[in-house]
Amino acid sequence: MNRLKSLISRKSPGIGIELTSERINIARLKKQGQKLKLETLITAEIPEGVFEEGQIIDSSTMAEIIQSTLAENKIKVSRAATAVPGRAVARVIPVPAELDDNELREMVLNQEASLYLPFPRDEADVDYQKLGFFVDEDGIEKVQVLLVAVKKEITNTYAETFAQAGITLSVLETSSFALIRTIREQLRQFTSQEAVAIVDIQYESTEISIVVDGIPHFSRTVPLGTRQIQSALSRAMNLPPSRSADLLEGMSVPAGPLTGSAKSGMNPGAAAMLRVLSELSDELRRSIDFYLNQGEDMEVVQLFLAGPGSMIGNLDEFFAQRLGLVAVVIDPLESLAIELEEEMTPAQRSGLATVLGLGLREI
Repeated sequence: MNRLKSLISRKSPGIGIELTSERINIARLKKQGQKLKLETLITAEIPEGVFEEGQIIDSSTMAEIIQSTLAENKIKVSRAATAVPGRAVARVIPVPAELDDNELREMVLNQEASLYLPFPRDEADVDYQKLGFFVDEDGIEKVQVLLVAVKKEITNTYAETFAQAGITLSVLETSSFALIRTIREQLRQFTSQEAVAIVDIQYESTEISIVVDGIPHFSRTVPLGTRQIQSALSRAMNLPPSRSADLLEGMSVPAGPLTGSAKSGMNPGAAAMLRVLSELSDELRRSIDFYLNQGEDMEVVQLFLAGPGSMIGNLDEFFAQRLGLVAVVIDPLESLAIELEEEMTPAQRSGLATVLGLGLREI
């Protein structure tokens, strides 16, 4: 059974539940006239060892956490949308335009998928969506298809976990699709010849997605996130290690060009944080260069920064200086024009882009 049900964009009822290495986030949105209202927003900690590197390690404990979090907040729900973080293969591929739907399905799911997957085809759940027609350099009409795949062992574990929690998993997509849904209006300002890079800085890793016309054409996960930044800070400041992101609140990358004299005058904590962020910047540059070297007639024109790591002050200026690109920190609530009854800090807002995108599936 293909667990990637409605992977791309179909409507489904339910609530958005995001699972990460250190937190469970739950969101329910509803339409109020022409505006969106955030009806429910819950976040709770997940113990170490339950969820690691984008995979559920302990299904029973995770199911209990989902059940207890919903029960404690008096939320009754039978269906949910969730997302797999950083474990998907997403590619846009050209196929002959004359294929009928059955022929297209056979070619994409069986022939083409095998060419693009870094693991055996029979170990993957695969979904696809037709995007649009174009004429190639030889004058042949073709259709672009978005191909997405996740290993079955991951999708099966998600399905089993939610089943144990008594919830039907109506949507299982990738976190990058949920995030893109949240900032869809911001992405509309770019032309079909302009690509943007979305940098989602999570706890254990950062997911880099190159997006054109709201569609991810390239994705890569690098093992650098807030955990590595916090660890570097803790060591430099002689503090005990912690999974809490509190240490990053109020931290800023030094403003201005980082010359030799500026670096030598830094406090140890700032210097340690800078080393990790510089490494992340280098990985981002490699990802952009790799994408552009695939022969894409594109220009990457802007960075969007998301995830808990985007709370670090001056991070947009830092990446802009390092990469020579405009960089913008995403405010998920502002992106969706959601008005709140109680104000939230930038740090609280920074990690909501994915769960709000999941909540949007209901509307």
